Amino acid sequence: MRYACLLALLGTLAVALSPQATAHQQGATHRQLADAAELAGLLRGITIHRDETWRWQRVMHLPRTPYSDRARRIRSVAYRKWVLGLWHQREAIARRHALNPPHKREWLCIHHFEGSWRDADAPYYGGLQMDREFQATYGHDLLRSKGTADHWTPLEQMWVAERAYQTRGYWPWPNTARYCGLLLSG
Repeated sequence: MRYACLLALLGTLAVALSPQATAHQQGATHRQLADAAELAGLLRGITIHRDETWRWQRVMHLPRTPYSDRARRIRSVAYRKWVLGLWHQREAIARRHALNPPHKREWLCIHHFEGSWRDADAPYYGGLQMDREFQATYGHDLLRSKGTADHWTPLEQMWVAERAYQTRGYWPWPNTARYCGLLLSG
């Protein structure tokens, strides 16, 4: 009789503990899914900030910051958060630099005397009135990917002009550069 009571008690305990074990397993599975979702979200964030950094670097015609893809292989939330912060910071620096070309005030003055940023009247295009040869020389990637300068953003047009400025100064805009006081008259 004692043996039968002991077996009945053990059976009751097994039935009672079984849902707790299942709940524990479900809790562990839920945590694993939550961690996997967080890791995936962090990786998406890294990709977004990396791509934005590269986009700004492309506008400025700078080389892309290297990316090793190590964050995809390392499944650590802390590591991915660190990489996310790093790319977020890189994007902010690249954006701030891209939004402020070295001679922005001068390009805006030249633009004031030239055409609309969307000016599509050949042979000169965009807000800084670039001809096709100029665009092909200093903005060949943009010309190939977006078409003529009237399809480029004002920042892209200024950065292309900035590349020309490095070797030619303001001479491609002789009259308007004079109006802006950038070239000596006479």
